Amino acid sequence: MARPPFRTLRPAALSLVSLACLAALQAHAQSAEATLPAVTIRSAGASAPADVTGFGDQPAGSVPVSTTVIDSRTISETGARRISDLYRLDASVSDAYNAVGYYDYASVRGFVIDNTYNFRREGLPISAETSLPLDHLQRVELLKGTSGIQAGTSAPGGLINLVVKRPTAQPVRTFRTEVNEDGNALVHLDMSGLAAEGALGWRVNIAGERLNTEARGTEGKRSLLAVAMDARLSRDSLLEGEFEIGRRRQATVPGLSLLGTALPPADPRININTQPWSQPTDFRNFSGSLRFTQAINSQWNWQAQLGSQRLKTDDFLAFPYGCSAENNFDRYCSNGDFDLYDYRSFDERRNTTAAQFKVNGRLEAAGLQHDLSFGVLASRFTVRGNDRFGANPVGTGNLFTLPAVAPATAPDDSFTNRTERSTEFFVTDVIRWSDAFQTWAGLRHTRLERDSIRTGADPRATSYEDSFTTPWLAASFKLDAQRTVYASWGQGVESEVAPGRARYTNRGLALPPLKSRQWEAGIRSMDESARWNLTYFRISRPVSGDQPACSGAANSCTRVIDGSARHQGLELGGGRTTGAWDYDASVTWIDAERLGSTIDPTVNGLRPTNVPRYVLRANLSRRIEALPGLSAHAHLSHEGRRAVTPTNDVELGSWTRVDASLRYATKVQGQPASWLLGIDNLFDRRYFQEAPFQYGHIYLFPAASRTVRVAFETQF
Repeated sequence: MARPPFRTLRPAALSLVSLACLAALQAHAQSAEATLPAVTIRSAGASAPADVTGFGDQPAGSVPVSTTVIDSRTISETGARRISDLYRLDASVSDAYNAVGYYDYASVRGFVIDNTYNFRREGLPISAETSLPLDHLQRVELLKGTSGIQAGTSAPGGLINLVVKRPTAQPVRTFRTEVNEDGNALVHLDMSGLAAEGALGWRVNIAGERLNTEARGTEGKRSLLAVAMDARLSRDSLLEGEFEIGRRRQATVPGLSLLGTALPPADPRININTQPWSQPTDFRNFSGSLRFTQAINSQWNWQAQLGSQRLKTDDFLAFPYGCSAENNFDRYCSNGDFDLYDYRSFDERRNTTAAQFKVNGRLEAAGLQHDLSFGVLASRFTVRGNDRFGANPVGTGNLFTLPAVAPATAPDDSFTNRTERSTEFFVTDVIRWSDAFQTWAGLRHTRLERDSIRTGADPRATSYEDSFTTPWLAASFKLDAQRTVYASWGQGVESEVAPGRARYTNRGLALPPLKSRQWEAGIRSMDESARWNLTYFRISRPVSGDQPACSGAANSCTRVIDGSARHQGLELGGGRTTGAWDYDASVTWIDAERLGSTIDPTVNGLRPTNVPRYVLRANLSRRIEALPGLSAHAHLSHEGRRAVTPTNDVELGSWTRVDASLRYATKVQGQPASWLLGIDNLFDRRYFQEAPFQYGHIYLFPAASRTVRVAFETQF
């Protein structure tokens, strides 16, 4: 079948066409004085835009969506090294299969977000199926809820955008080092400056880290080189680029599981992946993007972006999965035995290319002010592997004795290669009806083309095309200078195809678009010293499954939509700065329920696994006036009970963790410097922090023991 014309566009070509079209538009524009932002770092806060909202020119605090922005200072002071380290700063986010040495998963509002479709870098799509460093980031932006107008396809719950550090107007020379009692050691250098009489800005971040944890056999290393540059080509033209190369090499620690119906010991030192033949997982990442912004006049500008991500992964694991001796394949045996597999996947390659073109501006029509943005995003995502892939059984392991077994022969299973193309057209409009009342509207139309084929003799090829439109509407009203109320309704969409296996009657065919729907209403108050917000949300998401349960026979089952998951809840947050005290806290209550399943009606009305009923996060800081420069900090995380099994017959108890630190700001040779002494898990609590149910298996991840860390940072 011949492709429609729009599908022949590729990101690079689209970018060139867009540049040509807007150059023509600019030639006919008025010659009013143009304005572009200076080449400086933007501070994160309520008055600064957050790109993840889809309304990039609007202050984050005014957009009627729920967002959290974590800035570079917070990332540094909390000792965060990976995305999952930031979850403890927001009560709506929790862990969702976060193993040492592997990449991160997040659950937002109780839904696990998709690492392929729910992550952005500088506003462009990337894959998070890799190790994502934080050292070079200016901020991490989190959108909570459905993201139908921000992303073509995405899981409900949230969207994460990574924003890199930009060049600064004043020179920056910062050196940071940090060590902890497990032998983990970091060195980080951050430098920025201007050249060409201020027309060219540059920023370089270099980091190296020796990795280790209390789990046995987790020694590793990582490195990062990141460069960002800004070039003011003229008063009206700004070219920005940011590039990074990173690598992380460390053995993965697989999750534990139930021992029959009992919980195992919550011991973070246990590592099943310590066979003589175990190897570290190796993540290599190159990401880069270019952005050109051109002012048309004082009210309008256009922007073209081109981004690329190239990932290479060698994934190895001595992988425990199920107990065939007791015919339980979702957990371990009662005595701690488990079936052990030698999992190897060499040279996985995930490549993403994206190009976006958009126009932003303001116009007056019928006495109303419209802030408009419209554009197009084209992206291509590929996954490639080879036949050196497989999970081969090697015998029986035991959680308590960890016996050595012989490795499998060379893996020879087939890898599934995938190619996905997406073209998304979007428009947003903010209408100001009065100084107090605004309406917000957005629409995104997405056209998809997806193909997959296995590398072996049985190709099981699938191919399908789809298109859908996701709207979003909201209204906001300012009660006074600080308080705003809002309400919104929107959609998100996921696209799924039945597997190409012979057992499926509809193999290779696409299901109808899985559209999630969300209602949200809130009130927020913000001033210079205090803020608070109260938000209600309700999300309904379709769920797919196999009907009846698949067997090995051909045409034994059909992939269908099987009811929905409904999550509703309240988010309450606030912060205040008063003299020597600072505090920031949030609490989220989630009522999650499975509805309408015909495949397994027994789960209807039950709570999905790994969704805590409530979560509390709190941060408290106190400046010690008796010793200028000294401040004390405390962080508290509390998560309620959660279901371990889909039938809710086993639960994890609630848990509470306290972290504490002392920070001393001083000067070294006349330059600002600081020391930090931190103790994570101050009271050395032993507990399981998460219980994800993935790949048809129950997993349990114990929290790390009490850990002392020391950091030093100085400017030079």
